[in-house]
Amino acid sequence: MELNFSKVEQAFYNESKLQKITTRMPYIAVDSFPKLGLLSALSFLEWVAENPGGVVSLPSGKTAQYFLQFTHFLLDNWDNQKGKDIRKKYGLADEKKPLLNGLQLVQMGDFYPISSKQHNSLNNFILKNYIEGFGLDINKAQLINSDEIKLAQEKHFSDVFPDFNIDLSLRYREAKTQLEQLQQESIFKIDQWCTEYENRIRKKGGIGFFLGGIGPDGHIAFNTRGSDHFASTRLTQTNFETQAITATDLGGIEVSRNRLVITIGLGTLGFNPENKAIIYAAGEAIAETIKNSLEMEPTVVYPATSLQRLKNSRFYLTDGAAVKLEDAVEEYYRNGPWIHQKTERAVMELCRKINKFGGKLELDDLKTDKYCSQIPGLDENTVQSVIDSILAKLRRGMQKETNHVYYHTGPHHDDIMLGIMPQTNRQSRDASNELHFSVLTSGYTAVTNHFLKDLLFDTKELINQEKIEMINYPDFFTEGYKYKWDKDIYHYLDNIAAQSPEEKRRGVCHRLVRALVSIWKVKDRENLLDVINEVLVSLKNSYDGSKNPPKIQQLKGMIREFEEELVWAHYGIMVKNVHHLRLGFYQNNVVGSKPDMEKDVLPILNDFRKYKPTVISLAMDPQGSGPDTHYKVLQAIAAAVEEWNKEEDLSNLRIVGYRNVWFKYNPWDVEVIVPVSLNSLATLDKSFSECYVTQVNASFPSYQHDGKFSELTQRTWFEQHKQIQFLLGKNFFYENSSPLLRATHGMVYLRELNIKQFLEEASNLGKSMEGII
Repeated sequence: MELNFSKVEQAFYNESKLQKITTRMPYIAVDSFPKLGLLSALSFLEWVAENPGGVVSLPSGKTAQYFLQFTHFLLDNWDNQKGKDIRKKYGLADEKKPLLNGLQLVQMGDFYPISSKQHNSLNNFILKNYIEGFGLDINKAQLINSDEIKLAQEKHFSDVFPDFNIDLSLRYREAKTQLEQLQQESIFKIDQWCTEYENRIRKKGGIGFFLGGIGPDGHIAFNTRGSDHFASTRLTQTNFETQAITATDLGGIEVSRNRLVITIGLGTLGFNPENKAIIYAAGEAIAETIKNSLEMEPTVVYPATSLQRLKNSRFYLTDGAAVKLEDAVEEYYRNGPWIHQKTERAVMELCRKINKFGGKLELDDLKTDKYCSQIPGLDENTVQSVIDSILAKLRRGMQKETNHVYYHTGPHHDDIMLGIMPQTNRQSRDASNELHFSVLTSGYTAVTNHFLKDLLFDTKELINQEKIEMINYPDFFTEGYKYKWDKDIYHYLDNIAAQSPEEKRRGVCHRLVRALVSIWKVKDRENLLDVINEVLVSLKNSYDGSKNPPKIQQLKGMIREFEEELVWAHYGIMVKNVHHLRLGFYQNNVVGSKPDMEKDVLPILNDFRKYKPTVISLAMDPQGSGPDTHYKVLQAIAAAVEEWNKEEDLSNLRIVGYRNVWFKYNPWDVEVIVPVSLNSLATLDKSFSECYVTQVNASFPSYQHDGKFSELTQRTWFEQHKQIQFLLGKNFFYENSSPLLRATHGMVYLRELNIKQFLEEASNLGKSMEGII
């Protein structure tokens, strides 16, 4: 393949681990999401320098963060030494500072209908970040503004579609009511607007530079799986994967399921044969989609394959996003020392490829396999060496531990449960062990306005019925609300046992009252009712997905904290052993930012000093994929461990790394494999459903599963069990002398590191993420 890279691209390609490209479109792989942003920004500015009046379509949403920040950084530092050094390193040494105000911006899509005044409309994002932020000329821009699209009888969309639902079957069937007639006529007016929008793009010669992310189903803009490769701008529905990833922005899947989109088409992107169409992606979660998009022939199943017809199409990837490409697999086996981990991977993947248990593999199977044939000293004992290694990991996962202090951490509520609950359950059964569970962020975004409104109404009703007795205690509003928070927990759990939904709900309302008194400094019963009404008014006046005032954010966060306490109370963990750190980094999205010692590190360090854990667990995302909390929590914990190591001998401290439904380990990546019984799977689902009351209906589901996270976790652990089954065989499990292994139907994979290994991994990750500028 002729790569035809620009100067910027060639410089990044020269640094890439992946030098042999055999895919249907060129790509460049970098080692972190911030570096992906730097590559995107430099490539954009390089193109603008050559095409100052060109037509561009730029990304919107969270994934654009580093692109935006590095573009600003480069423009602000173009002529100082820092900027010159970066430009020299990456091929722009001789370029003059480009001017952006001549560009013709095309908005690639937006939800419909949505007011442009809402912060979560993509139109608002474009206005804030590109028109105002980059200084682009709004008179040269083509924008999608729901408020300005003319509908039948000159009505606003809120009058035509009062519930925001649009029935596209009206394009094909008879309208049966006056409202349907109005809606039908309006839909055709929107269709006409889309056609005119497309024509305006084509009159400009088409898009010359496109930069966008890719969805979990491979969608580009809002061209989801099944989209016609020659489609133009249109009003259309989305699929579940897209609805799931936009649920957070729109205030829940209940909203995103019913919101249509206006999007440019794949045909729009392909109209200009010179279009430099760049797709960027980060993290292992998207790796399968990237593999199929780059290695398959054009297919409507993966919309990004439509870009193969453009000679200037590109993919910019992190190493994690590229990890499943055949090029990456080849590089893995070809370079570096051949450690036993490679042997494990080659043999276990061969079992899957030829659908043969490890014990049934013959030497000829290994010799004829592309990768197994490279194993040094390949012989009849090779497969057994892999089996022995996996069995050793299983024994470590089954080993009973005593006299430990465990400090389990999670970036968000439910991360610990979905990552390692079977392991923590076994730890809690021995009285000599002490367990602590620490959630490092508030988690308020996971609570919908609708949920909170219903809970406030129920609380108000219970107060009026005199069923919140504690508010009648003389000292409740001054001191009493601070005590016996675990009484609410016990009340709730008691009524799980009693199978009383009404009393469980009353338990949640009890905790809500304590939270209201704590946050608003409520003085008495009447003041409490006033505060409830005040919050209800605020929620009523908020649109779905809007940013709540700080006090309401805190209230939502405290509901999530109650849920976390409920989960671990199932296993006898007291409220005082469940910690809510609410670290400040959650609001910090500055490029190259490190954990703040006072706000982020000290709270963790103080817990280490106080409880003196012998085992610390955390969610590990080694690629640092995205500006997300997993990476920041890891760095904050690493900084706290490093400081604590200066004060005490931590040579025996163990660090356990887990993953959950977002990022998955393979058995060859880990040191410990924990068998999971069917009983543990049932316990997981039951406790999730009973305790995470805000999540039972999955307002913010994974794009991988239309349901609860506990169900997705069960699927993940079962699939991991199948990986081990392929090697060891089914007979190994159901004929085993161990009752636990006979009952096993899932597996949890865990890293286990000492302090030196952990700090070294965290440091290397930090350098790749923060050592760019």
